[in-house]
Amino acid sequence: MQEDKQKKEHIVTTDNQVPTELSHWLECVAIKRDQKAFTELFKFFAPKIKRFGINKLNNEASANELIQETMTSVWRKAHLFDSSKGAATTWVYTVMRNACFDMLRKIKAKPEQNLSDDLWPLDSIADEHSSEEDNFKDHLLSKQMIKYVDTLPPAQQTVVKGVYYQELSQDQLAKQLGVPLGTIKSHYVWL
Repeated sequence: MQEDKQKKEHIVTTDNQVPTELSHWLECVAIKRDQKAFTELFKFFAPKIKRFGINKLNNEASANELIQETMTSVWRKAHLFDSSKGAATTWVYTVMRNACFDMLRKIKAKPEQNLSDDLWPLDSIADEHSSEEDNFKDHLLSKQMIKYVDTLPPAQQTVVKGVYYQELSQDQLAKQLGVPLGTIKSHYVWL
């Protein structure tokens, strides 16, 4: 009983409800292939990835596939995470974005195979009743991120806002701004 209490106390959260252990868990997965740490990462990221997937891929089956693709990549590539270069959330969300782009490319190539959720939208009805508390937590995180982004130099702000808030690819952003793709990439690399 005392041990369970200590484990619960070990998970420290900020006001925004983001566990401070995310980087530690990611490092445990990378170094020790720690399944418990991966489970904690999965519990934290899966609902967020699913919401993103439903928003971008327009159906729950594809959103669930995005969760699997993202978290499989996190498991395989955890050794590439470097906490000195950025937050665990940033790293996992980048993995998620890349997996989503890959899925969107596949969907474009074979659009006729994506009819099932349009015919049987039962899962989307359950998602309509998602917790308002989760939305509020994401709102707090978004407000915090906006504060951080506003501290960046103007060129990097433009790139971050274009890629993460407008959800443009680097190529799309370069075309929109009328600058070479390499310029976008060089501003993006230093983030």
